[in-house]
Amino acid sequence: MSNQVIFYIMGGSVGILVIIILAYYILSKKMQKSEYRQIRKLQQGTKEKSFSTEILFQRLYITYARIPFLKRYILKLRRRLEIINIDDEYNTRKDSAKILTKALAIVVPTAVLTIVITSSNYLLMFILLIFELFMVDTLIDGSIDKKDTNLLKEQLDFFSEIRHAYHEFNMVEEAIYQVSQDDEMDISRQGEKIYEILIADDPEMELEKYYDIAPNVFLKEFAGISYLTKEFGDRKVNGASLYLKNINNITKEMQLEILKRDKLNYVFQSLSFISVAPILLLEPLKNWSISNFSFTQSWYNGKPGMIVQILILIITVVSYIMVRRLKDNGSTGMNTKNTENPWQAKLYKNKYVKRFVDLFIPKDGTKEYRKIKQLLKDAASHLKIEWLYINRIVLAVVTCIASLIIFIYLHQLAIDYVYTEPTTTYDILRRNDRKRYGKCNGTYRT
Repeated sequence: MSNQVIFYIMGGSVGILVIIILAYYILSKKMQKSEYRQIRKLQQGTKEKSFSTEILFQRLYITYARIPFLKRYILKLRRRLEIINIDDEYNTRKDSAKILTKALAIVVPTAVLTIVITSSNYLLMFILLIFELFMVDTLIDGSIDKKDTNLLKEQLDFFSEIRHAYHEFNMVEEAIYQVSQDDEMDISRQGEKIYEILIADDPEMELEKYYDIAPNVFLKEFAGISYLTKEFGDRKVNGASLYLKNINNITKEMQLEILKRDKLNYVFQSLSFISVAPILLLEPLKNWSISNFSFTQSWYNGKPGMIVQILILIITVVSYIMVRRLKDNGSTGMNTKNTENPWQAKLYKNKYVKRFVDLFIPKDGTKEYRKIKQLLKDAASHLKIEWLYINRIVLAVVTCIASLIIFIYLHQLAIDYVYTEPTTTYDILRRNDRKRYGKCNGTYRT
């Protein structure tokens, strides 16, 4: 190869390199002036750090869903939260994991403290641990009620913005769309859903579907009047818009509902946990009484003392349930359980169980059968008559087994008391001993 060809190749390579450098410089200038730089800034602002609570709750949700015991609670939370977070899987999972984590953070230390305090009384320990399972449901319901109340308060601002937007656009769907652009509020998702209903091909059918999943009755009313106004137009009543007048009426009802819920929360504040206090203080009070008045030991360790403790437990549980029922504000009144295929239906499919349950169900067409069906309709219950009798039979069996266990335990306690309890003389001011010794003049006397 001649030197001239080598010079040509080297010159061509240098020329290509210069062209590449110039092209890179020109493109970089254009990219800095274009939207690409803005996009890069947005990406840098949205990058998560090495530790993020958002990612943590997403992973916790997956973990809870894999644990059999916690799976029931996470699915219950999901069914109720996905009504508020419509079509938002990310927030539904995050809120579910957050609420369940807070409940576990309270219940788990309480369970450990219960085991430590009642380590000498296994029956009391078992009953308290079972009762703490109900506390998980209580904490979950309270968290969802709080979220539902916050949604109701957001609706006040939402309806206020709707009135201003309706004056500006004079179109229902455009006003709802404009106000629903705020992604920071949960009510915005409901507004977007209502907007999709209004612009749908068959809005009446979509509206009926929304009635089944709406978080509260006020959103149902708002969706209904919005649909009617869009379809048939607005009217003037005494010079005022009928649509805006209906929104004002709904707003007044919401304000009364929020006032009622705030009053209930104030009246029953911490009352649920106060009703549980007798159970938690039962064992410390017993230990204090025995250490100061030793004659009470035979009463606590005998059958009468155990019966009184069980009665206190039952009364406390009943009081706790009544307080929860009185505090219920109806915010989560809709039934989120599996009403199509519950455990009663699965159990009734077994031919042996079906044959046994059918023995207790009254015959179709009889007076008693019609009476039970009418009572179920009057109560607006989702239960079928077969499921009702399965509940009764299961409750009777569980009650019978629990009663037998308690009676056997009390009987064994009475036998141990007869065989092991020594004969004592009581001294109220000092501890009891079978023999008391005293020293007098260097000698011991009995």
